[in-house]
Amino acid sequence: MARYSRRSKKGNGHNHQDRWLITYADLITLLLIFFVVMYSVSHVDTEKYQVLTDSLQLTFQSDNSILDGGKGITGTAGKNTSNGGSTSTSNQAGNAGGKDTQSGSTTLTNREEAFRKQESELANLMSVIETYVKTNNLGNQVVVADKPQGISITLSDQFLFNEGQANLKSPSLATLAQLSSLFQSIDTTVSIEGHTDNLPIVNASRYQDNWELSGARALSVLRYFIDTKGLDKSKFQYAGYGDTRPTANNSTAAGRQKNRRVEIIVLRQLQD
Repeated sequence: MARYSRRSKKGNGHNHQDRWLITYADLITLLLIFFVVMYSVSHVDTEKYQVLTDSLQLTFQSDNSILDGGKGITGTAGKNTSNGGSTSTSNQAGNAGGKDTQSGSTTLTNREEAFRKQESELANLMSVIETYVKTNNLGNQVVVADKPQGISITLSDQFLFNEGQANLKSPSLATLAQLSSLFQSIDTTVSIEGHTDNLPIVNASRYQDNWELSGARALSVLRYFIDTKGLDKSKFQYAGYGDTRPTANNSTAAGRQKNRRVEIIVLRQLQD
């Protein structure tokens, strides 16, 4: 009996010494599972990725965007990936909603093109006038500026008129003729505005006050463009502002001289 007990205990000790193999096998199994999971996570489904890519391309290339009538980022029509053909997304949206939005998009595009064309014309107009003023040494009499409302051409009253009068002086006609030739190709409104200083009208003048004088001077320039040069009267407007819009201080002689002027503004606007 004693011998059997010692053998049994010895056998049990041998089994305990081999249990590390079970732990090692479990560790190897866990490592294998870990690498399989990592591989599956890092593996990209090519087909799903392609579908996502095509969907994003269709969205960004579409003519129809959140802005009504706007173009996609690439400015090209979206592609139909199912058959390889090219399809206009704006047409698809119009068919689905029962409304064709393509006409609205075309109108917006045409207006943008018209605006860019006008900006190019105004820039060219300003360049030509500046060259003319410099070539003819008219810097003290004619000032050209690009203002928010349009290209402003300011002519001194001494260049255009005698004191207190609204009849155009002969030396100014060549400059006005040059301007009229440029206005023929401009598809916008030309505003002619008369201005004076704040001194009252002298008795020798035929005009009652500065309002009448400024308006009469603007009208004289307008009449020259329309009656003498035959420009389209629908493209012109005129106004007399008297001394209400000075550009300099009326308390000095130099300031009053700057305020006595006729300003021709080629307006920055599109015709309907």
